[in-house]
Amino acid sequence: MKNLFGFTKEMLEEYFIDMGEKKYKATQVFEWLYRHNEYDISKFSNIKKEILIKMQNDFTTEFINIEKVLEGSDVKKFLFRLLDGEKIEAVLMEHNYGLSVCVSSQVGCNMGCKFCESGRLKKVRNLEAYEIAQQILLIQKYINKRIDSVVVMGIGEPFDNYDNIIKFIKIINDSYGLAIGARHITVSTCGLVPKIDEFSDLNLQVNLALSLHAATDEVRNKIMPVNKVYNVDTVIAAIKRYIAKTNRRVTIEYVMLNMVNDSTEDAQELAKLLKGMNVYVNLIPYNETKNIEFSKSNKDRINKFYDSLMKNGINVTVRREFGGNIKAACGQLRSESD
Repeated sequence: MKNLFGFTKEMLEEYFIDMGEKKYKATQVFEWLYRHNEYDISKFSNIKKEILIKMQNDFTTEFINIEKVLEGSDVKKFLFRLLDGEKIEAVLMEHNYGLSVCVSSQVGCNMGCKFCESGRLKKVRNLEAYEIAQQILLIQKYINKRIDSVVVMGIGEPFDNYDNIIKFIKIINDSYGLAIGARHITVSTCGLVPKIDEFSDLNLQVNLALSLHAATDEVRNKIMPVNKVYNVDTVIAAIKRYIAKTNRRVTIEYVMLNMVNDSTEDAQELAKLLKGMNVYVNLIPYNETKNIEFSKSNKDRINKFYDSLMKNGINVTVRREFGGNIKAACGQLRSESD
């Protein structure tokens, strides 16, 4: 049986049309699931009994489970156990503009970024769309508040699970689903160029973030194996195509690694690379973990890097630090729970 939470409204419309029913029943199902939080199919009272019986034979509404929650100042880290026993995690962050959740897209990750805890945990499998959506549903239930924005930047490379990510986006963006606006959804990639091009054709109005983390092949090759397949120039060319096609600004994620990619020379290389592009750079203080030798850049090096970008006309912010005391580094809680 398929999990009902993995179906977009369009997919459910096809299901009902194939049954000889009106497609508006898909909207009714979405309302039960996401407006009324009713997960017992037999209680969808405005749908005919014989249809409900068929749906109960075709669908399950079984949920993944929250295994553990770690709480810090303005942040909560959730460890989930999936129905097959695998574990993933998500992070809830409280900002002055609302509540944001960073969700996982895979069990483990094959990208192998040297500074990333998830990169140590090889990919076991892709998450289904329902497993990604249920992370948000369970967090909303736990805190009894609505989530305002979503970032797909947890365990996994989202574009390595492209089809499920697109389904997930459509589910949470649907006005009868979780109704999270497209501009409040961000998908991050380490630079899978064919998928960046494919994503640009969808016209979803969703935000794109590129995990760049170095401006030269020399540095990026050392910390991100994907660069040997899609190097800096290739990735930046794809981002330029994306911007030209969508007219949307792209976020450049840049984790600050002490004495690796955080010198003023690195900043100047980055400014040269991004000059004239509709992007802004998000400098990320590194969350250190006991398993990886990299350390966090100190405030002085981060400030000098920031100032250098500003002087070169690059829009830049420094991400507020979250969760250093609750194992919030991506993949850290899962790693330590195995």
